Amino acid sequence: MLTLLLSSLLFMNGQVLPSEPVNPPKPYGAIPSERQLKWHEMDAYCLIHYTPTTFQNKEWGYGDASPKVFNPTNFDANQIANAAASAGFKGLISVAKHHDGFCLWPTATTTYSVASSPWEQGKGDMVKDFMTATHANKMKFGVYLSAWDRNDTRYGTAAYAEAYRAQLTELMSNYGELFTSWHDGANGGDGYYGGLNEKRTIDRNTYYAWEEKTWPIVRKLQPMAMIFSDVGPDMRWVGNEKGFAGETSWATFTPEGLEGKKAVPGSVNEKTLTSGVRNGAYWIPAECDVPQRPGWFYHAEQDAQVKTPDQLFEIYLKSVGRGANMNLGLAPMPSGQLHENDVKSLAAFGKKVRKTFENNLAQGAQIKASTIRGNAVKDYGTQFLLDEDRYSYWATNDAEHQATLDIKLKGKQTFDIVQIRENIKLGQRLDSVIVEHKVNGQWKLLAKATSIGANRLMKLENTITTDELRMHLFAPVSITLSDFGLYKEFNEPFAFEHTGLKKMNANQYIPAVFAESAKAIDHNEQTFASVPAYEGGFIFEIKDDVDGFGYLPRQDGQTAGIATKYKIYTSDNNQQWKLLKEGEFSNIKANPILQQIVFDQATKAKYIKFVPTETLTKNVFTVAEFELYSK
Repeated sequence: MLTLLLSSLLFMNGQVLPSEPVNPPKPYGAIPSERQLKWHEMDAYCLIHYTPTTFQNKEWGYGDASPKVFNPTNFDANQIANAAASAGFKGLISVAKHHDGFCLWPTATTTYSVASSPWEQGKGDMVKDFMTATHANKMKFGVYLSAWDRNDTRYGTAAYAEAYRAQLTELMSNYGELFTSWHDGANGGDGYYGGLNEKRTIDRNTYYAWEEKTWPIVRKLQPMAMIFSDVGPDMRWVGNEKGFAGETSWATFTPEGLEGKKAVPGSVNEKTLTSGVRNGAYWIPAECDVPQRPGWFYHAEQDAQVKTPDQLFEIYLKSVGRGANMNLGLAPMPSGQLHENDVKSLAAFGKKVRKTFENNLAQGAQIKASTIRGNAVKDYGTQFLLDEDRYSYWATNDAEHQATLDIKLKGKQTFDIVQIRENIKLGQRLDSVIVEHKVNGQWKLLAKATSIGANRLMKLENTITTDELRMHLFAPVSITLSDFGLYKEFNEPFAFEHTGLKKMNANQYIPAVFAESAKAIDHNEQTFASVPAYEGGFIFEIKDDVDGFGYLPRQDGQTAGIATKYKIYTSDNNQQWKLLKEGEFSNIKANPILQQIVFDQATKAKYIKFVPTETLTKNVFTVAEFELYSK
């Protein structure tokens, strides 16, 4: 009788139950720290760019703007934070100091700060205001501190490096618990320093003493703050400013320096930033940073170019949906608030994400696995794929590196997104996944993906309706899958009410072209002109008033010949030329978007000439499209 009872206990629901506890799988490769787990759980957050640059209609400031220009008339940190919260973002990062060197808090290290501005009679602290508003809207707060400073006369000396660390200490000490300390890879170069137009160079490998002196400040004062740079150590730049992680996106990464030197921020082999490194030495997942507008700072001419909810959702799918986090750049107006187009898009994006993922259409499904670890259904069964815990999981035995899940849905379901997650506490284990659906009694490919990790959202080409799915999983070790979901993308009409500059048509100007440069006015962004000599510039005969000029760099992913500085001239006779505008295309290498130059007033000259004065390749200039604008 006793033998019969024991036998019945060891066999239930068609599964042989283990007589002893089954050990969990051992972690595989690099695994996330506690702070990294908390960061993965955030999914998405925002970065706020607001400095004197905003008031100058520039993308990067030179560091020569008077503090007096920084005087928002209606600054409202809560309006900005509330808009971010409406989009479902979990955190806000204040750009406490950008490359222009202006500090948004009353630092003891320099007079170039809000303390010297008319805003709040020099008594304000904008970093504190952003922190307070962020917490009031139930989000986490972080700070960005540019290591590059185009204002400080000490830049390039040991004294500046010490001042930078003092600034970091102030920020890490006085603004509550921070979720990130953000350090830009753009941390050196030529430009204005202390109002002087001179070039200063640094040795990026040693100047900032990141590991020796700088990052230890963060670790000591903010142990849970994620340190960002293009080499980590906690999260890495994804290698582009489109917001897209690679279709293959490993959270593991091995930073590689240049010319045999150690990898440091601003000096790293960028080829593996987007994809990560399979079996990399460290857990350094990607952050996908992307501005909500074409540029990181506010430009009135871009009011009609705010990313739509659908565009933001695509970024979400290709960042959060590829195991990375999404970091969206917000750009307040000079008044100190977000434009209504930005607010409207954020709210609609938040609704779209919420509505899309509010109901898992796989709930109630019967999931049969080809194997269960040690037959321990209670500990490692497929029921954990449909619970609310991202760290509970179904697992296979150590020797079983391939497995199949047969999924019978609770009735026919209509969906276009498939979600799966791994339990990343045990590492990023899966190499690939194939999902099939049954068509006329035959299994057909539906979706496939690599590098699953913290989250994988597979967007189907078409919406399908089915009640049966099969999933094949492949890994070099035992499998530990934590979640499975099916969702239908939510859609509703959306439109902006305000438009920006109008592009002039071909009847309003006559370009002086020759064979190669004709590609710059063919209305095809995929072609580009490559000109070996460009000192003479590019001339347009104008029939109407012109309010601005546009330069679109090549769009093929290469950077050769992209212009970084320019001059624009006007003439009434195509012989004597008068300088109208000059400047730089800041950040164009990382973010090769359409560069729009807005004139202070409409030009009525008969001719206009664009001259690229500096390019990323000496004596070569490339251009995909030129544009002229009118209001």
